[in-house]
Amino acid sequence: MTVIAFIVGVLLLVVGLAASIALHEIGHLVPAKRFGVRVGQYMVGFGPTLWSRRFGETEYGVKAVPLGGYISMAGMYPRSRARAAVGGAAGKAGGGFFATMVQDARAANDETIAGDDSTGTFHALPVWKRVVIMLGGPVMNLLLAMLLFAIVFSGIGVQTATTTVAAVNECVLPAGSTQSACTADDPQSPAAAAGLRPGDELVSVDGTPVATFEEASAIIQAAPNRTIDVVVRRDGVEQTLRVTPMLAQRQIAGPDGTAVTAEVGFVGMTAATAYVRQPLWDGPAAALQQAGQVAGIMWQLPVRVYQTASDLVTGAPRDPNGPLSVVGVGRLAGEAAAIDAPVLDRVATILGLLGSLNLALFVFNLIPLLPLDGGHVVVALWDGLKRAWAKLWRRPPPAPVDATRLVPVTFVVVIALIVMGGILILADIVNPMKIFG
Repeated sequence: MTVIAFIVGVLLLVVGLAASIALHEIGHLVPAKRFGVRVGQYMVGFGPTLWSRRFGETEYGVKAVPLGGYISMAGMYPRSRARAAVGGAAGKAGGGFFATMVQDARAANDETIAGDDSTGTFHALPVWKRVVIMLGGPVMNLLLAMLLFAIVFSGIGVQTATTTVAAVNECVLPAGSTQSACTADDPQSPAAAAGLRPGDELVSVDGTPVATFEEASAIIQAAPNRTIDVVVRRDGVEQTLRVTPMLAQRQIAGPDGTAVTAEVGFVGMTAATAYVRQPLWDGPAAALQQAGQVAGIMWQLPVRVYQTASDLVTGAPRDPNGPLSVVGVGRLAGEAAAIDAPVLDRVATILGLLGSLNLALFVFNLIPLLPLDGGHVVVALWDGLKRAWAKLWRRPPPAPVDATRLVPVTFVVVIALIVMGGILILADIVNPMKIFG
């Protein structure tokens, strides 16, 4: 059953990834068509085509490997000057490997232009329309992530400690002790001595009504060696118990949210948890906050991938906040589906993973390097800046930016991404990240 659950979790992640890619490309497709750009293909995946069908001028299809997608727009770049001058295809350029790549890119681009390249082409659009088209894909991933986080936070809820007592410790064990059972020498816990029982609902502590277990804990921690009244609701009837918190070393949350050891009041009880639905905006807000964290990881991606490679060689544990490949995310989804936990917990975890994956796609595609969407945005903005500068100084409009000259840089970026992706995939297979134990 565990193996089946693992496979189901991986398949759900794959389907979710394919849907995320499809929506990303729709984010490009819809504004492109709205602005009159001819779109030859809309494809989800790479490799051999599994299914395709043409509707109007566009062929829609699904390919075998669901690790990406694309739309083919007419005239991403201006028609090459050589072809425009002679009215036909230019031959292979001399000058070596990169020069040939540039010429091939120009020839492939020219083939998408039918007739006048001032209509129905991407490069002929105003700058703002080109930016909208290229940002449409990443923004779609961001919106999908916000939706998934909203479902988790507001539809399912966040596991929160309630005011109901889940367990009462029989005794007090030293902080950090590996001891699991009480002995005759261990002091009885203040909660047990006061008569607190599992199932009791905390109503007030030291005369202060409490709505959360956190509020009750704060009052108790601030009252060591002082007898206080604790009002509980048991079987529908309120009872007042006298509790004397003892001074003990315990892990508490510090000012910056990290765990610190401090001497505080302690009674020895734990809270029951329940799903508490959060306000509708909490999920999207959490997605935006996590997007900032992902951006920090992307900014340091080469360094973090190097550290991952080092951990792979040495066998050291992976950084839980480090980068993952699709293989690693799929593995986590499988483990989340297979753990011994309520179904709702597993569903929330997988939805959260899909949301995080879409945030990664959003941030990654904004990197200002070709062939990523952010690179095309930079090219469009540079073209607009040149035109604005010429207009300001009343000069003739400059020639459109020929981004095919950046093909060598694009080639280097693609090779770097393939190498880093290969390292992460190998690490996720040989030295996977441990999150679920």
